[in-house]
Amino acid sequence: MQEFDIQIEKVITSSNDEKSMVIHVTDPELLEITGGIVQGMSGSPILQNGRIVGAVTHVFVNDPTRGYGIFIENMLAEAEKFE
Repeated sequence: MQEFDIQIEKVITSSNDEKSMVIHVTDPELLEITGGIVQGMSGSPILQNGRIVGAVTHVFVNDPTRGYGIFIENMLAEAEKFE
């Protein structure tokens, strides 16, 4: 497991689905190795100031340096449906 730097570019508050935020990979090492978000990174936690705020969900097909993330609150609300 390794941490990489990303930037949350946009927060989508009008939606309650998997696309809660737009993220941009800014980590030079990750960009050099993979070019951005690749298959298998879905579900990777998104941390801000040491706290989990969400997880990676989708990559932009035309720009692998960007993708979507889902808020942890939405994930927890979905999990409660199965209890």
